[in-house]
Amino acid sequence: MDLLLCAAVRARATTIDGLASGFADGVEGWEDQEKEEKGTYLRNGPGLWHISDYHFRHLFDGYATLVSLHFEDGRLTAAHRQVESDAYKAAKEKKRLCYREFSEVPISDGFLSYIGGLAGLLSGASLTDNANTGVVQLGDGRVVCLTETVKGSIQVDPETLDTVGRFEYADELGGLIHSAHPIVTETEFLTLLPDLVRPGYKVVRMEVGTNERKVIGRVECRGGMAPGWVHSFPVTENYVVVPEMPLRYCAKNLLRAEPTPLYKFEWRPEWGSYMHVMCKATGTLVASVEVPPFVTFHFINAYEEEDEEGRVSAIVADCCEHYADPSILDKLRLQNLRSSIGLDVLPDARVGRFRIPLDGSSVGSLVCALDPEKHGRGMDMCSINRRHLGRPYRYAYACGAQRPCNFPNTLTKVKLSFVNAHLRNFIHFYRFNSCVYDCRHLASDTGGFAGVRRTRWGLSGGDRAGPPSMALPLSSSLGVVISMVSGKDGEGYALILDGSSFEEIARAKFPYALPYGLHGCWVQNVAGRGLPRLVQDLEVRPWLKQGWTGFLERDGIGRGFPDGNNDGRRGRGGEDGRHWPLQALGKEAINQQNWMRIGIDR
Repeated sequence: MDLLLCAAVRARATTIDGLASGFADGVEGWEDQEKEEKGTYLRNGPGLWHISDYHFRHLFDGYATLVSLHFEDGRLTAAHRQVESDAYKAAKEKKRLCYREFSEVPISDGFLSYIGGLAGLLSGASLTDNANTGVVQLGDGRVVCLTETVKGSIQVDPETLDTVGRFEYADELGGLIHSAHPIVTETEFLTLLPDLVRPGYKVVRMEVGTNERKVIGRVECRGGMAPGWVHSFPVTENYVVVPEMPLRYCAKNLLRAEPTPLYKFEWRPEWGSYMHVMCKATGTLVASVEVPPFVTFHFINAYEEEDEEGRVSAIVADCCEHYADPSILDKLRLQNLRSSIGLDVLPDARVGRFRIPLDGSSVGSLVCALDPEKHGRGMDMCSINRRHLGRPYRYAYACGAQRPCNFPNTLTKVKLSFVNAHLRNFIHFYRFNSCVYDCRHLASDTGGFAGVRRTRWGLSGGDRAGPPSMALPLSSSLGVVISMVSGKDGEGYALILDGSSFEEIARAKFPYALPYGLHGCWVQNVAGRGLPRLVQDLEVRPWLKQGWTGFLERDGIGRGFPDGNNDGRRGRGGEDGRHWPLQALGKEAINQQNWMRIGIDR
C-alpha cells in the first residue's frame, strides 16, 4: 500500500478490445500548486507464478512486474508491464523454466544436462536475472530493477516501462550475488558483495553517472564457513554496517535439485551473530561485535550516537526482526499462503534495535524498540523519509498485522524517540473497514518528549496490506500516503491518505486487480509522456494467453494468492476450467500491494 495529498479521485478505465489495461484518474480538490506537481511512483515485485503448466512454489519465484502511478496536472495515470529479463523471455519462448529462481531449478534432460547446470551455477550462467525485488532511481536519473543476483540488475524506462537492458557493471569485481537493497543517494550507490569462496563481504561504492563499483573495504566473516544472508544493510553518515546473520548461504543447498525448508540457506546459530562497522571514507573496520541471534529481511535505518563530548560512541541500527526464527522463508511458500486463510500463522516480527559500541567492546545488544503487540507482532517492509537516511529519525512506515492473519494486513506509522533509553508510546489506529480514527496514550516510564507513536490501517477480512517506500515529491508540508489496496471482494483501488493523521482523503478504483508488489520508489522529473500511450498499448494479451490470473479466490480456496488451488494446480474457472481471463476476475480476484510515504515526516 502507498501515499499523496489530494481530495477526491474519480477513476476511468481504458480498454483494448474490451480488456482493461490501465486507467486515468482525475483528481478533484487539489490546490493549483499541487496540480503542478508531477512524478511517478514505480513499484516492482513478482507478478507471474507459472509458465505454461509449470507452477512455481514460492512467493519470491514470480517473474517481475513493474507498476507505474504517474501524477501530473491533478490526474493519475497508471500502467503495468513485465520486466523483460532473460529468464522471463526464455521461459515465455520455451514454455518452461530455464534459469534457477529462488526455490526453482530447471528440470534436467539427463546426466550431461545436470552437470552442465552445475557448471552454470558455479559460473553464474544458470542463475536468474529475474529482477523482481526492488526498483531504484540512481543519482543520474537512470532507473534500475534489482534482485539478489548481480546479473539481475535491469534498467527500465520510467515513462514507458520498457526494459532498456541489463545494467552492466563496468569493473572487474565479479561476484554472483549482492544485497537486494543497495543504499542509493544523489551522489552514490553502496552495496555489499558476499564472498562465498573466502567467507566475507566486499563493501563497494559506485559514484553517480558511472557503472564502476569500487571497493571501500572488506569484512571477514567471524563465524563459520559461509557468509550470512544480506538482503539489506544499514548505513550512517560516516559508517557502513555489515550484518552477519546466522542464516548462512549454503553451497550444498544451492546444488540441490529440490529445495529444503530454508532454500539456499542454512540456520547456523552456533556460528555466532555479528555486526561489523566500517568507515566509509577509509574502509577501516572500526567495530566488530557479537550480538544475539537474529533474522531480518529489512533494516529500517541507522544513526550515530554521541557521548557528552560530541564523540561518536555507538551505532544504533533498527530492523524488522523475526525473533531469530528462519521459518518465515518457508511460510512464504505459495501453498502455505493459499491454505492458511483465517489462521493466525503469520510469523512474529518486531522492531529490533541494535546498539553497536565503538569503544572496543566485543558485545553489542539487541532489544525491542516498542511493544510488538502494538503492531500485531507483524512489523516488516519498513521505510523512512530518505532525507534522514543514516541520521537520527522519528518516523518509520511499515506493514503490520491485525490478527488472526497469514499475511501482513495493516499499515503502520511508528514514531521512535529515546530519552535516556526510556520509551513513551503514542498509539493511533486507522481502519479501512470502519474508517474510525482512534487514539490511545500508554503509560510512560519517564517524562520528556514523544517516544513511540504508531498509526495503523487495518483492512477487513481478507484484504491485504503491503510494503512501504518513501519519497518527497509534493509541495504539501504534511505529505500524503498513496496506497494500492486490494480487498477480499476483488476490488482494487489507490487510496489517498493524509500523511500526518492517516485519514482518508480520496481513492481511485482500479478497473482490475494488479499483480503483487514488493518495493517501490518515487521517480522525479518524469514527464509521463509515454504513459497515456502505454495505457493503450499495455501488454495484457500475453498474460491472458499464459493464463495469468492475478490473485484468485473461489469457494474459500486460494484467497489472496495466485491460481486458486491449495495443491498448486491452476485455479478452477474460466471457459477451459483452468483460469479466469483478466477481464472476468471480478470478485474472484484479490491482491496485496505495497505503499509509499510521500512527505517530510522524519
